[in-house]
Amino acid sequence: MEKRKNNLLFLLIVLIITNTIQAQTKHEFSIKQAVDYASKNNFQVKNALLSIKAQEQTNRGITAAAYPSVNSSIDLTDYLKLPTQVIPGDIFGYPGQMVDVQFGSKYNSNIMFQLQQLLFDGQVFVGLQARRTSIEFATKNAAVTEEVIKTNIYKIYYQLVVSKTQIQLLNTNIERFEKLKHDANEMYKNGFAEKLDVDKVDVALSNLKTEKQKALNNIEIGYLGLKTLMGMPVKDTLILTDTLSDNNIKENALIDSVNYTDRKDFQLLQSVKKLNEYNIKRYKFMALPTVAAVGIYGKQAYRQKFTFFEKGDWFDISYVGLKVSIPIFNGFSRDSKVKLSKIDLQQTENNIESLKNAINSEFETAKLKFQSAVETMDFQKKNMQLAENVYNQTKKKFEIGTGSNTEINAAQTDLKTAQTNYIAALYDAVIAKVDFLKAIGKL
Repeated sequence: MEKRKNNLLFLLIVLIITNTIQAQTKHEFSIKQAVDYASKNNFQVKNALLSIKAQEQTNRGITAAAYPSVNSSIDLTDYLKLPTQVIPGDIFGYPGQMVDVQFGSKYNSNIMFQLQQLLFDGQVFVGLQARRTSIEFATKNAAVTEEVIKTNIYKIYYQLVVSKTQIQLLNTNIERFEKLKHDANEMYKNGFAEKLDVDKVDVALSNLKTEKQKALNNIEIGYLGLKTLMGMPVKDTLILTDTLSDNNIKENALIDSVNYTDRKDFQLLQSVKKLNEYNIKRYKFMALPTVAAVGIYGKQAYRQKFTFFEKGDWFDISYVGLKVSIPIFNGFSRDSKVKLSKIDLQQTENNIESLKNAINSEFETAKLKFQSAVETMDFQKKNMQLAENVYNQTKKKFEIGTGSNTEINAAQTDLKTAQTNYIAALYDAVIAKVDFLKAIGKL
C-alpha cells in the first residue's frame, strides 16, 4: 500500500513538472523577431488582419452580382373552390344574359427554373472596379495599426536593452563600494579612519543596492508590458538578443527630407481618396438603365384529383426575355448622394494636405530632437568617462593616504550622477531615434 502511494506521488510530481514545462516557453528575440511575433499575436493587429478577410468576403458579394443566378420554385395549388367568371350568355344560347362559369382544375402544379444574367448595372460595374482599392484600404489600415504597435515595441525593447547598461553600471558601482568599504574598515582598524567614514560608505552601498533592486523591478515591469504588447503569455520567458551602441543610434541621422509615400498614414488617406472617387462614379451611374437577361423553363400540370405522382400530362413552358429598368425620377436622391460624395472627396483632399503639413512638422521636430539627443548622449558619455577618471585618481590618493574620505565620497557621487545622466541621455536618444524613423516612414 505504501509503495502504491509513493508511485502515485511520483506520477503526480512528474505531471506537475511536465505541465509547468509545457506552459512556459522560452523566447530569444531580436527586435525584428519581436515585431514579427507581435504581427501574428497582438490582438489589435489580429482584428485589423481580419478586417482584410472581411473585405475579401464583401468583394465576393460584389462579384456575385455579376455572375448568373439560377433559382427554382415548386408551386402546388389546391382550389378549395374554383374561381368563378362571368361571361356573355350568347355563347350558350342565352342572348342578353350573363352566365357565371368556373374554369380550371382543382389541383395545379408548377415546377420552374429561372436563369438571370445581369448585363449592365452601373453600381455593380463600379463596385467591381473598386474591389482592389477596397482591399488596399483594409491592408493600409492594418499597416497603420501595425506601425503603432511596432513603434511601441521598438521603444520598450530598446529601453530594456539600455537597462542592461544601467544594471552593469550599478554592479560596477556596488563592486567599487564593497572594495571601498573593505579598505575603510582596514584603515579604521589601523587607526587611519573614523567609524563615521565606514558608516558613510556602508550607507552609500545600501543605497546603491536599493537602487539596483528598484531598477530590476522596473525592468521586470517593462518585460511584462512588452509581452502584453506582443500578445505573448506573461508566463513565458523573453530574452532580448539585440545590443545597442552609440553608433547604432547615430545611423540615419543625416536624412534631410521625408517622402510622403513612405508614410503608412499617407498611403491610407490615398486609398480613402480613391474610394471617394469611386463613390462619386457609382452614384452617377445610378442614372443609367439596368439590363438583365432572363430565361425560364418549367413544367405545369392540372389534375382534378391529387395524382401528380402518377401518370399524367405535364406541359412545358419556357421563354427568354430582356429586362430593362430605366430610372426616371427619384426625388433628387441620386443628386444628393453625388454631391455628398464630392464633399467627402474634398474633405479627404483637405486631410491629405493637412497630413503633409503635419508630416513636415513631425519630421523637422523629430530630426532636431534626434540630433540634440545624440549630442547630449555624446556629451554625457564623455562626462561619465571624465568622472570615472577623477574617481580613480581620488581613490588612488585615498589608498596611499594622501586623500580624504570626503574627497572620495564626492568623487563617487559625481560619478554616479554622471552615470545616471548618461543612462537618461541614452534612453532619450533611443526614443528620439524611434520617433525619427517613424517620422520618415522607415521604422
